[in-house]
Amino acid sequence: MEVKIGVLHSPRELVVESALSQDEIQKVVADALASTGGVLSLDDEKGRRVIVPTTLVSYVEIAQPDVRKVGFGT
Repeated sequence: MEVKIGVLHSPRELVVESALSQDEIQKVVADALASTGGVLSLDDEKGRRVIVPTTLVSYVEIAQPDVRKVGFGT
C-alpha cells in the first residue's frame, strides 16, 4: 500500500510503500492519533522506518500503489 502523510508547515508529503493492508494501516494511524503526544510510526517495504509526531500530522492518504504497464495498450 502507498501511504502519503501530510506534515504541518511542510510543502512536501512523506510517501511510504508499506506491506501492511489498508485496514492495518488505518488501525496504526488511528491508534497513533488517539494517543496523547504519540508518534505515527510506519515501516516501508525496504525496512526503513518513518516516525512523525502526531501533533504534526495534517492528513494521511492510503492508496493502492501505481502499477506500471509494459507494452502498448489500447
